[in-house]
Amino acid sequence: MSSAPSAEEIASNATWLAQALDPSQGVVRLVAMDRESYRAASFLDDRLLQQPVDAQILSWPDVEAAVSGDLRTDARWIFHIGHVGSTLVSRLLGEIPGVLAIREPRLLRDLALCPSEIREGYIGSVPKLMSRSFANDELAFVKATSFASEIAPELVPSGERALFMYARPRDYIASILAGENSVKEMHALTNSRLDRLASRGIVLPAASSEAEMAATAWACEMTSLEAAAEAMADREIAWADFDSMLSDLPRELARIAGFFGFTADDARLTTITTGPLMQRYSKALEYDYSPSLREQLIAGALHLHGRDVDASLARVRSAAEKSQPLARALTRAGE
Repeated sequence: MSSAPSAEEIASNATWLAQALDPSQGVVRLVAMDRESYRAASFLDDRLLQQPVDAQILSWPDVEAAVSGDLRTDARWIFHIGHVGSTLVSRLLGEIPGVLAIREPRLLRDLALCPSEIREGYIGSVPKLMSRSFANDELAFVKATSFASEIAPELVPSGERALFMYARPRDYIASILAGENSVKEMHALTNSRLDRLASRGIVLPAASSEAEMAATAWACEMTSLEAAAEAMADREIAWADFDSMLSDLPRELARIAGFFGFTADDARLTTITTGPLMQRYSKALEYDYSPSLREQLIAGALHLHGRDVDASLARVRSAAEKSQPLARALTRAGE
């Protein structure tokens, strides 16, 4: 266990990840990381603490002061609706030399859950903290937790770049219903998603099936992205439908890499997209998973729940008649 890092050590590179924030105490947890630690971690939330780590608690004013200078704010960002391949894209692009992939640090979740009047006391330094890397020519590539899309306009500085990932609602609903853990997560988040929808003036009737709950999730997270895009007119945003990406992944990965300014030739991208990461579950590499298995799971869920899925989509379309953001989301998804 090391001692607390100095201001210079915090500012100089990505060794000390700003992993979590406790706004009630005004403290931040820093965790010591190296390139391989970042590469291996599916998530940088508290699951990171299940293994021995060097963690230090510092006062937020000390950390804020450490990055008060003229530091870079050029991190690239992924915002997404959840369960749409964002972890896979982060892993794949993280294989490009000069890209430091940072997946779901808890600090972003902590900020998203803060009341806005509290968050504004912390958010200003976050782009600097998240843009630190290990070399001047290395770019940080940050994947946020899905509901952190609510604060995307506060995280991405003017002129910077973000990828917004989504899936068509039918595929999304089926993919949620196909997974035991995704169904449990959906139940846990339903009330907060209804509240977030209501904050945008969208009121959905009480769900009568799990398919309708999944449709609520899609509507909430998609309108969050749509609202963020509207508020980010002075940033560069690219959109990606994950299932369309999978139909020609080398081409789509080249498009996104080019958008972010990542340098990778076609041969490198082909190697990445045909390598072992495409056959593993990106959130836990010990499990087999592949695009073909995803297709099978979606098809199976639609076979079992097709009528409920149709009813859930009708419910969302009806709500979109009174909501421009939801109507835009459906149009974007080809509905």
